[in-house]
Amino acid sequence: MSLLPDKIFNTFEDLTVDFLKSEGIEALIVDVDNTLIPYEETDPRPAVLKWINELTEAGIALSFVTNNHKHRLQYFNRNLNFPAYHDSFKPFLYNMKKAMRAMGSTIENTANVGDQILTDIWAGKRLGVKTYLVPPIRDKRDPFTRFKRWLEKPILKKYYKREAEKQKEEQSRG
Repeated sequence: MSLLPDKIFNTFEDLTVDFLKSEGIEALIVDVDNTLIPYEETDPRPAVLKWINELTEAGIALSFVTNNHKHRLQYFNRNLNFPAYHDSFKPFLYNMKKAMRAMGSTIENTANVGDQILTDIWAGKRLGVKTYLVPPIRDKRDPFTRFKRWLEKPILKKYYKREAEKQKEEQSRG
């Protein structure tokens, strides 16, 4: 199984309704920490609320699946009221499957978005859904996170090489 994300975006805001619709995505499983807000913040920023509103107005279902703890996710989701699952231990799939059931989605119309290859992308790949990666908003500097980011580097390099080859191929056809 490849750990290459299907697409990398500069920020969650670049994951637009038009793009999701073009991919056939009707439901999105979203990580919270460092994907939507930094670890140090508890409330959704205005940009997060705007993005969520755009998605829901377009009929795209949302759920939050995080490895963080209950109190953290409950506080973030308190005014949003989306299906939300904490202590998920991604890449394990239990809560991701629960999120899909809650949204009424299928493998074919669901995508997963997060900031970590070894948790978010791996979980999405194991589940069989499309996977979208965003760089961490503000990365932790603890040794474990730094080690995980080091492990991600060859995967990212392979992704960008694949994308460059696709571009060359498209240019040669065009």
